Amino acid sequence: MDKCSFCGRTKREANMLIAGLDGHICDHCIEQAYGIMKEELGAKKGPSFDTVNLLKPAEIKKFLDQYVIGQEMAKKIISVAVYNHYKRLMQKPDSDDIEIEKSNIILVGETGTGKTLLARTVAKMLHVPFTIVDATVLTEAGYVGEDIESLLTRLLQNADYDVKAAEKGIVFIDEIDKIARKGDNPSITRDVSGEGVQQGLLKLLEGSIVNVPPQGGRKHPEQKMIPVDTKNVLFICGGAFEGIEKTIARRLNTQVIGFGASKARERVDKDNLLQYIAPQDLRAYGLIPEIVGRLPVLTHLNPLSRKALREILTEPKNALVKQYIKLFRMDNIELTFDEDVLDYIVDKAIEFKLGARGLRAICEAVMLDAMFEMPSADTRELLITKDYAVHKLARIDMKILKVS
Repeated sequence: MDKCSFCGRTKREANMLIAGLDGHICDHCIEQAYGIMKEELGAKKGPSFDTVNLLKPAEIKKFLDQYVIGQEMAKKIISVAVYNHYKRLMQKPDSDDIEIEKSNIILVGETGTGKTLLARTVAKMLHVPFTIVDATVLTEAGYVGEDIESLLTRLLQNADYDVKAAEKGIVFIDEIDKIARKGDNPSITRDVSGEGVQQGLLKLLEGSIVNVPPQGGRKHPEQKMIPVDTKNVLFICGGAFEGIEKTIARRLNTQVIGFGASKARERVDKDNLLQYIAPQDLRAYGLIPEIVGRLPVLTHLNPLSRKALREILTEPKNALVKQYIKLFRMDNIELTFDEDVLDYIVDKAIEFKLGARGLRAICEAVMLDAMFEMPSADTRELLITKDYAVHKLARIDMKILKVS
């Protein structure tokens, strides 16, 4: 008589008995197996958003400190924004009907100061869907480029197409300054990659239900749209805003009459004008007022000092020196650096004005021959000296790295 190979139920006792090659399984055992699979796979994926412990701002900043050197103000602001984002999502309906609004952030800083690194580091810590998108490829619908809705497509993909999870996510929009209005008069020509994109972003930043194409916009017109509510999606924008210092300087020098004018000008730090940035400067640069109003939290990132660049080489958890040591250790090679060679690399990075990114380019140029030859050599130890670095950089035309 046929019976379940797992629990022994007969065909009469089970609702359904499915036959295999050498046995049978009943519907009860199938349900149990499905429950076990769901539980196991859920555990592997990690805790759901509902089970995450709410990190305090100081704890978030402490985590950021392990990976990002300096930028204390920017780390504080991001820590508070992420903390408040969690609290908004956990907010329960109250009798007072006070609804907490989200605080979208805009980070302004020179290239290589850590805007994208801050966003990526936050992504390591968060248990909400997170995506980084580039604003330079965005255009108005119907033009060559990506639709604004593609921001949410990537967020959906990172959330495994779980709409509820995506609606609690965070989007980092990089190069936001590249969609600045191209001309002072918006009526001269249609600005499809500048003001047109800004107009399209308004509904996303404010919070509305957007129909998102699950596979991207134009190549699959037959696909069924997925409605996503952006009311609880936190947007963090970053941009270098090249040349905005001139706008800030003009604004700071507007007070030219009165006894306090000269004293006020003396207190201005002319080497770091970005610290005085205000919303009106973004508007003068080419962001429309509606966009500026929907990015209420504005902060700057300081240019990296020589001391900060030196620490970036060795201090963070994923410091460049630690990365190279680990790469060589995987080939059973013990790599060490002299202190003066690290100072030399920092001096070169300052000379090329590329910030932290310049450190990586110079290190790659110094280490290239060693990474090529050492895995095949019998030597198990390698010491990088200043003379070695000078010799390796001398034969490479490093002028291509310089910023005029």
